[in-house]
Amino acid sequence: MSENNLITKVWNYATILRDSGVGYTDYVSQLTYLLFLKMDDECVNILKQKSLIPEEYQWKKLRTLDGVELEKTYNGALTELSKKDGIIGTIYSKAQNKITEPAKLKKLISLVDEQTWMGLDVDVKGAIYEGLLQKNATETKAGAGQYFTPRPLIKAIVEVMQPKPDDTILDPACGTGGFLLAAYEYMKKQTKDKEKLKELRENKIHGIDITPLVVSLCAMNLYLHGIGGGKNPVKQGDSLISAGETRYDMVLTNPPFGKKSATKILGDDGSVTTEKEDYSRDDFTATTSNKQINFLQHIMTVLKIGGRAAVVVPDNVLFEGGAGEKVRKKLLKDFNLHTILRLPTGIFYAQGVKANVIFFDKFAPLEDGHRTNDVWVYDFRTNINLTLVTNSLNDEHLKDFISSYSANDFSKRAESERFKKFTYDEIIKRDKTNLDITWIKDESLADLENLPEPDILAKEIQENLKSALAAFEKLEI
Repeated sequence: MSENNLITKVWNYATILRDSGVGYTDYVSQLTYLLFLKMDDECVNILKQKSLIPEEYQWKKLRTLDGVELEKTYNGALTELSKKDGIIGTIYSKAQNKITEPAKLKKLISLVDEQTWMGLDVDVKGAIYEGLLQKNATETKAGAGQYFTPRPLIKAIVEVMQPKPDDTILDPACGTGGFLLAAYEYMKKQTKDKEKLKELRENKIHGIDITPLVVSLCAMNLYLHGIGGGKNPVKQGDSLISAGETRYDMVLTNPPFGKKSATKILGDDGSVTTEKEDYSRDDFTATTSNKQINFLQHIMTVLKIGGRAAVVVPDNVLFEGGAGEKVRKKLLKDFNLHTILRLPTGIFYAQGVKANVIFFDKFAPLEDGHRTNDVWVYDFRTNINLTLVTNSLNDEHLKDFISSYSANDFSKRAESERFKKFTYDEIIKRDKTNLDITWIKDESLADLENLPEPDILAKEIQENLKSALAAFEKLEI
């Protein structure tokens, strides 16, 4: 079965639940709970692994039931599993049965049971969850796409970052775990040492996300890839509240876009006041409500000395004044900001989003001087036309960037049409230390050269308005 066929099959299950009034979010959660139990059963029977599910709630029991008995057992399973410690408790956190008709639940269980999920050639877990998020974002224009980073981009970032099996990896806005899984797959291929692989699975991969359902999906995703060993590699929470005590070798992340919302506070007298929520932390260079700048500052703190990061950020992080300028100056002085990848529009679900990947290394601060010497910018945006469906991002698109990046030896980097070097002195002189740098002529602007003069355009607009008004007047008569 192809990956697309698998996604279509799983997506078709939604029709069963939609008939019962179950919305998309609830559909994903219910499907998650059932698929986890089914694949856990396959891990026991096919891979001879030990199940972490109590026997009375395992798939082999659930699939034999129907009617009220099935509903009662399923409800009991969700309640009990949500109380578990570690990764099981995370997967079933706040789990509730939203399928009110036992017959529909039985049908869904039967459909899930038809497939030997662990035996598929494709990456079942990634295909299911990322595919569902992608399909929902494109078909229903819902917000699920905010958690989805295109897999070819994740793969390229991991390939140039080259995480080692001994590295600790963090994604402080992990979504369904795309970066964590790609890093793990890359790292585990580098060693056959059983102890190193055990340590990698149990202690090297770490994720945080603020949305409980997404944390559940990520936890399941990681667990079914053998990550965690019963421990909990992903946690639910707001990464920006505190830096915590742990420091990491590498951070790979695509933080959510947008500003932190204000909080409405109800007073004793019934009055409502709005309090703007900025993250004010001692380790932050600047206080701001801009989430991306705060995530960048957080990452700058949680990296170890010698640590490395690749972070997806919108354009405003590269040019915004005030807090943005302060953070960029700090990044250039105390870190080695060595590469910026300018991404094309049309690869994210929020239309028109202009984003970049910034790559930097952390060093001990210098009293004098600066850690960044040259910033290399790869322009993968200008005159690149991609869409989510008809011309989507693929591995081939990023081959030249990977080659140009020269991960094994930066001294072999060479300028090209799309890859240019800018010195620290050049950048620091730019207005507001602006890193939003372009040099390729935008072909889409060529047509603008043939437009009429502004005064001619104005007259045409006036005439069009007069014609429209005259038409309306005739209608009134």
